[in-house]
Amino acid sequence: MNEWTLTKTRLFEGVWEGVLTRAGEDEAAPEIEVTHQQEPVAGVAVTAKPEEKLWVVRVPVPVEKIADGVQTFVIRDRRSGEVLDSFALLSGDVLSYDIRAEMALLREELDLLKRAFRRHCLDTM
Repeated sequence: MNEWTLTKTRLFEGVWEGVLTRAGEDEAAPEIEVTHQQEPVAGVAVTAKPEEKLWVVRVPVPVEKIADGVQTFVIRDRRSGEVLDSFALLSGDVLSYDIRAEMALLREELDLLKRAFRRHCLDTM
């Protein structure tokens, strides 16, 4: 069982951010690796916040990794090899079958119908 806990805080401006905490008193710095399709992602930063007993993990999403389909990034503890977290980016045609995309389309169609109905009601008065 891993002693590290990684909690996502946000994905903002192309950078995934999370907070890394450790169970126990060991103060050794974490060794984190992030991979996409078994290839390492460059630019990963782990910043210590000793007063809060945590580390801030920042993973820049490389522009060249953004493509149609599901792109999954895996965050691991390099020492033990255990997966701490992962995140995925979805884009392109794969979303046409996603229920969230379908709901967004239905909402847009409903808004269009509401505007047309209101316009019709105003014209017939």
